Amino acid sequence: MAPPVPGFKLNANGVPDFDALPLRKGDPRRAAWGLYGDKDELGFLNRLTDERVAAAAREEIKSGRRISLNWPLDAQTREKTFFNRAAFHQQLISKAPRTVNDDVWTFNTQVSTQWDGLRHFGYQEEKLFYNGVSQSEIHGVDEKTGKRSTILGIQAWAEQGIVGRGVLIDYHGWRTSPEGQAQSKVENYDSFESVSIPLEDLQACLKAQGTELKFGDILFIRSGFMASLATKTAEDLSTYRDVEPHHFGGVEQSEDMLRWIWDHFAAVAGDQPSFECWPTKEPWRLHEVLLSGWGCPIGELFDLEKLAQHCREIGRWTFFVSSEPCNVPGGVASPPNVLAIF
Repeated sequence: MAPPVPGFKLNANGVPDFDALPLRKGDPRRAAWGLYGDKDELGFLNRLTDERVAAAAREEIKSGRRISLNWPLDAQTREKTFFNRAAFHQQLISKAPRTVNDDVWTFNTQVSTQWDGLRHFGYQEEKLFYNGVSQSEIHGVDEKTGKRSTILGIQAWAEQGIVGRGVLIDYHGWRTSPEGQAQSKVENYDSFESVSIPLEDLQACLKAQGTELKFGDILFIRSGFMASLATKTAEDLSTYRDVEPHHFGGVEQSEDMLRWIWDHFAAVAGDQPSFECWPTKEPWRLHEVLLSGWGCPIGELFDLEKLAQHCREIGRWTFFVSSEPCNVPGGVASPPNVLAIF
């Protein structure tokens, strides 16, 4: 992890104010390019300092209870997948005559629970990724060695992982409660429609939970996608997947949402295929600013059902998060290999 380079005016959290973005004239919407140096590949993960991680471990680990947030890698193999991504396939190999087995896995890294890495989604108009990296740089091959470029690859995040204080916003639990039904700004939320989750709702849910945020938190939003998915038939899912572009509920695209994320978090994740409302209702997308403007990891298809149940049982929605992306040089995304620890 690295501190910001000299020359930027920093606030009490050690970052520039949101209103100072973009940091350099001419850079894309709200970009923070250069904050940690032009060669930085960690982005928001620089917020997960040793001190913050150590404090999170001291304050959040009490019982030792561990809960996986990983959806099975083969969860979508039975039908056509969302966004038409290659499904998980396992080749089981018997090493006869020895009593030994090997296996080979092939899959798209975003077909199940994943962290979107910095190579995934660039600024669409400018055609640039984090810190101004171009598509040609990502696909570059060294003429002398023949090695592919690894710039902005997921291996940078594998060095120290995505580890710290996690916060669950159980939006689905709150929205379906009498309190949420009375307060929510969304009349009819549907995980399979392009419905925006407003920031006001998320803040109301936090208040109802009694959860206070700390700078550098890792955010998890239970939108209700997994709960809704469990009620759908194969025919339902086939119909949804045939619609292009797909329609999913998710957080709103707004300046207020961007400000809130900038002011609080080191990474964000949800249980839906697209963290943000899809397709976008604005001329821009959160993916552009979060990934390519700030280097903020976006997690999708996290299985938050058991986590939400345990949080309700103990009345606490904060915990320690340990996530180790796969060490794949040049990787675009990765299964998170993530545990919530209480």
